[in-house]
Amino acid sequence: MAVEFDGGVVMGADSRTTTGSYIANRVSDKITELTDKIWICRSGSAADTQAISDYLKYYLAMHSVELNEEPLVRTAAALGQQMCYSNKNAVQAGLIVAGWDRAKGGQVYNIPLGGTLVRQPFSIGGSGSTYIYGYCDAHYKPGMSKEECLTFVHNSLALAMARDGSSGGVIRTVVITKDGIERNMVPGNRLPIFYEGP
Repeated sequence: MAVEFDGGVVMGADSRTTTGSYIANRVSDKITELTDKIWICRSGSAADTQAISDYLKYYLAMHSVELNEEPLVRTAAALGQQMCYSNKNAVQAGLIVAGWDRAKGGQVYNIPLGGTLVRQPFSIGGSGSTYIYGYCDAHYKPGMSKEECLTFVHNSLALAMARDGSSGGVIRTVVITKDGIERNMVPGNRLPIFYEGP
């Protein structure tokens, strides 16, 4: 998931990768760097999203050399959308492209399965997202601070991880601002705890 705040974005993801009901990797990193200030959250087929991320990183590096400046977040999102839409029958990729640029500050773009492109103030995706739409709608507020966004991301992901068998592990976060990035991790034994039944 990713959330815009005044001055940047907060991105977050769990760390579980599954093959059917088998947990293939419990500490994977689903948040991938495309440029210094543009990152991507990946869900769906790990192989497909890793390949798309590698292409995006390559194209954006060439683009920044041509322009002699950092690419825009919208450009990265449009390239991702083009790849997903033109290959919608071959790839299974749900992406969230987010970052900070000189033109529009912090931005979040959602590219769900099928290759639509939508800018949103916050975006959720992946198998665990179906469990937390109500929570996110009820607790998102426009104009949240960085700390409020981090709390929102931690709580949302912890709830998804508690309900969804294909989500779990640790919470990884990336905060992107004009000054750079801050990466962090919340281990599984320090996740926010909510009602788990009697």
